[in-house]
Amino acid sequence: MANTKKSETQLKKDSLRIAQLREQLNHHSYLYYVLDNPEIPDSEYDRLYRELQQLEQQYPDKITADSPTQRVGEQPLKSFAQVTLRIPMLSLDNVFSEDELKAFFKRIHDKLELDEALEEELEINAEPKLDGLAVSLVYEKGLFVQAATRGDGTSGEDVTQNVKTIHAVPLRLTGKGYPELLEVRGEVFMPKAGFNKLNKRALEKGDKTFVNPRNAAAGSLRQLDPRITASRPLAFYCYSTGAVEGGSMPDTQNAVLSQLQKWGLPVCPEVKLITGIEGCVSYYESIQRQRDDLPYDIDGVVYKVNHLGLQARLGFVARAPRWAIAHKFPAQEEVTYISNVDFQVGRTGAITPVARLQPVFVGGVTVSNATLHNMDEIERKDIRIGDKVFIRRAGDVIPEVVRVVAGSRKKNTRKIKLPEHCPVCGSDIERIEGEAVARCTGGLICKAQRSEAIKHFASRKAMDIDGLGDKLVEQMVESGLIETVVDLYRLKSDDIAGLERMGQKSAENLIAAIDNSRKPALAKLIYALGIREVGEATARSLASSLGNLQVIMDTDEEALQEIQDIGPVVAKHITHFFAQPHNQQVIEQLLKEIDIQLPVVSKSEQVLSGKTFVITGTLPEMTRDEAKELLQSAGAKVSGSVSAKTDYLLAGEKAGSKLARAEKLGVEVIDEARLKQLLGS
Repeated sequence: MANTKKSETQLKKDSLRIAQLREQLNHHSYLYYVLDNPEIPDSEYDRLYRELQQLEQQYPDKITADSPTQRVGEQPLKSFAQVTLRIPMLSLDNVFSEDELKAFFKRIHDKLELDEALEEELEINAEPKLDGLAVSLVYEKGLFVQAATRGDGTSGEDVTQNVKTIHAVPLRLTGKGYPELLEVRGEVFMPKAGFNKLNKRALEKGDKTFVNPRNAAAGSLRQLDPRITASRPLAFYCYSTGAVEGGSMPDTQNAVLSQLQKWGLPVCPEVKLITGIEGCVSYYESIQRQRDDLPYDIDGVVYKVNHLGLQARLGFVARAPRWAIAHKFPAQEEVTYISNVDFQVGRTGAITPVARLQPVFVGGVTVSNATLHNMDEIERKDIRIGDKVFIRRAGDVIPEVVRVVAGSRKKNTRKIKLPEHCPVCGSDIERIEGEAVARCTGGLICKAQRSEAIKHFASRKAMDIDGLGDKLVEQMVESGLIETVVDLYRLKSDDIAGLERMGQKSAENLIAAIDNSRKPALAKLIYALGIREVGEATARSLASSLGNLQVIMDTDEEALQEIQDIGPVVAKHITHFFAQPHNQQVIEQLLKEIDIQLPVVSKSEQVLSGKTFVITGTLPEMTRDEAKELLQSAGAKVSGSVSAKTDYLLAGEKAGSKLARAEKLGVEVIDEARLKQLLGS
C-alpha cells in the first residue's frame, strides 16, 4: 500500500515536471527562433530538453503533440508568407560525449546488421555544425526561384527576396547536368569579422547590438525590407539536398556536396570524409582546436553516414534521422551571479574591472572570475553587483560577462564604481575623457607595473643599458633587488652575481653598462620615464623647446600645447605625471645618481625645422636610428610611411616599395651625402 501511494505521488510529481518542462521549452524556443532574444544559453536549453526526453521515455502516454520533442522549431512569423516544404527539414539528435557517440554507432550497427570490421570502416561525412539559420533553396532549371526558413520543419517563412541579397547564393547554377528541380539545404550565417563590424557600427550610432552572430544572422534574414538584409554581411554554406526532380544526384553525401560545389554553391571547406568512431573523435578534436580561429561560429560537428543507400535503410526516428548526429562542444555560455567586483592593475597601468562570480562550469572548466573590460563596457551593458549574467568562455580566452539576463535584476544590486586610487600602490587613477581605459599613474613605483617600467627605462632608445634584458629585470624585481629605476644605480656587482646565468664577470659588465648610462641626454631621460603617449619625437620636442627637466615639470598644459606635436591629451598626461608626489620623489632621487646632458641646439641651428623625412634602405655610414636622431636634432619630423606630405625620402641600398611610392608622388629622393649637405656638415 505504501509503495503504491509512493508510486502515485511520484507519477504526479513527474507529470507536473513534464508539463513544466514543456511550457519552459516552448517559451524559450519562441524567444530564440521567433523573437531572436534568448534568455538562456543553448547549454541550459539542451539540459531541459534532455530531461524532458528522459521523462517521456518513462511515461510514453504523457507525450503530447505540442511537446518540443515532437517538433523541430517554431511557427513562422505571420508577416512573411508561409511556404510548405516539399520534404520536411528535420533536426538532429545530439551527443555530448564519446560514450554517447559509441551508442550512436551501435544503433547503426544493429540496424544495418554490420560486423565489427565493417563498422570500423563505415564512411562518415563530417562537417562543422554552423551556428546560423537553416534554409531551403529551390532551383528550377538552374534558376533560383525560392528560399524558405525551416520553420516548424514542414512549413517555413518565404525569405526569397532577402536570400537573393546574399552574394554567396548563386542566382543561377553554373555548369550543366543539374536536375529540373533541385532543393538545396544549408545554413545562412554571419562571419565573425562581419559581426564585429556590424556591432561596431551599431555602437557608434547608439543602436542596440546583437548578442552573437547567430542572432545577427537570424535578425538580418527576417527583415521585411530586403535593403536592410542587403546591408548585412551574411554568408551561406550548403550541407544537403531535399527534393530532386527530373534528374539524379550522386549516391554519397560527400559526392553530393562536391557536385553542388561544381554547380556554384558554396560548401564549408572543413567538410571531410572519415571512417569509424576513431575518425569521428579525431575530427571532433581537430575542429575543436581550430574553433576560435575559424571565421565563423560553430557549436559542434555533424556526422552523417556517407552512403545515401545506407541512409535510406536507416530511416528516421520521431523527427530526426538515424543516420546523422550532432556532436556538441562543451558549452561556452552559462548563467551565474556576480558576487563582487575587484579592480586589477596591468603591466602598463591599465585598470581592469574583474567580476567575482558564483562558480560555474563553462567551456570545460570551472569559472569564478570574468573580465568586465572597462567602465565604458560596464555602463553600456548596465552590469551591477548581484546581477544574474551570461558568462562566455571561448577557448583559452579569459571569460567575460556578456550581458545581464533580461528581467532578472533584484532590488539589492549595487552599481560598480571606479576607485579613485590604485589598489596596488595608492596612486591616483587617471581616466582621460573620451578614453575607455583608466590607468594607475604610479608607473615609477607601482608594483604591478614595476617590471615593465624598468624594462622601458633600460631599453636602447631610452637609457640604453646594455645587457639588462627582460628576464634579468624580472629576476631582479622578483628577488627584491630593485623596486624603482633609482635602485639600478645603487646595485653592486655582488648583489647580482648570484642570479641565474650571471656570475661575477657578467655582473661587473652590467654594473659598467649601468654606469655608462649615468649621463643621458635630456630627451632620452624624458622618454625613459614612461610618460603616457610621450614617444621619442615628443621627448625630443620637450627637450629642445624647454631645455631643462625642472622647467618641463613646472610647465602647465596650455604652455605645453604650444610645443610641436603636443596636443591637449598629451599635455594632460605630462602635467598629471609630474604632479604625482611619488613621481617627484623618484625623479629627485634619480637626479642624485645621474648627470643630465642638456641640449645645446638653438632654434637657428634647427635647419630642417618643419620638414618631414622618411628613411628606407641601408645607409653607407650610419644606421637608420642614427640618421633619425640627426634629423630630429635638426628639427625635422621623421615618419614611417611616404605620403604627399613627405618632403624628402632618405634612401640607401635595397630601398624597396617606399622608393617607388616616393617617385610616384614626386617626393625628392636623397642619399646620405645629400643629407649631410642639408645639415651643413
